[in-house]
Amino acid sequence: MDPELEPFVPLLPRVDLTDPVAERKIFAEMAAAAPPWDTSTLEVEDRTVPAEPDVAVRIYRPQQARGAVVWLRGGGFVFGDLDTDRPWAGRIAEGSGAVVISVGYRRSPENRFPAALDDACAALAWVAGHAAELGVEPDRIAVAGHSAGAGLAAAVALRTRDRQGPPIRFQLLNEPGLDDRQETWSQRNFTDTPWHDRGTLTQVWRHYLGSQPATPYAAPARAADLSGLPPAYIATAELDPLRDEAVDYAMRLLRSGVSVELHQWPGTFHGSQAILSAEVSQRQVAGICGALRRALAD
Repeated sequence: MDPELEPFVPLLPRVDLTDPVAERKIFAEMAAAAPPWDTSTLEVEDRTVPAEPDVAVRIYRPQQARGAVVWLRGGGFVFGDLDTDRPWAGRIAEGSGAVVISVGYRRSPENRFPAALDDACAALAWVAGHAAELGVEPDRIAVAGHSAGAGLAAAVALRTRDRQGPPIRFQLLNEPGLDDRQETWSQRNFTDTPWHDRGTLTQVWRHYLGSQPATPYAAPARAADLSGLPPAYIATAELDPLRDEAVDYAMRLLRSGVSVELHQWPGTFHGSQAILSAEVSQRQVAGICGALRRALAD
């Protein structure tokens, strides 16, 4: 493990999704205790996307933005909200120079698949239809996310391709959860890693799917055809059960003719880029922002 990250590991709470409501409270308290993220350089606005049901979004506008990013938070589909995700969304808006639309998608297990995907797709359609109002060009829209949100972003790209939805210029998948089968080497061997291990991910999929069989729109690694998808930036953490399924997905995209930038960050664990004092975390965040900035530029 990276020596700058290792001292923080004993301070991290163990994620236990047996009681989703309790875990949400713990996560919200931890997020509230962190130093507030300064968004004074951004215009921040809450809006509602008309849908069934309506979807809450929070818009982060930097000056002279050229493109838009539909941003999908992490949290195992279970915890997190627009407030806890403010630091992530604010950093990406500042670093990428894009308008970031953080999506308050519904959480499981109260709202199982495809509720979160429906909300994300509704938000994408709304952004495409309101591009002029947002001050961006309709052909400069990316979908992006972290962890479960990255898996959702991949699913949005798949469904949008299949249903001929709004054009997506780029997909950014940071430490994505893509495969409910948990059969990769990293899934089978990382049973005691920080933040996420095999056991917590088993709970994640159980809450998200319930008794439903997984489809490619729930677990994008199950998709047989990855051709025609947007160019991708995929980032993985070395000590993360999700590592190998993300690397496999990147390779399959490449073999399907999709342009991919793949980063495997050594010595990191799932979500460790939240430890901003570490040099490797700063490089991870800069990599995400730089990829979006390049993708949405001329």
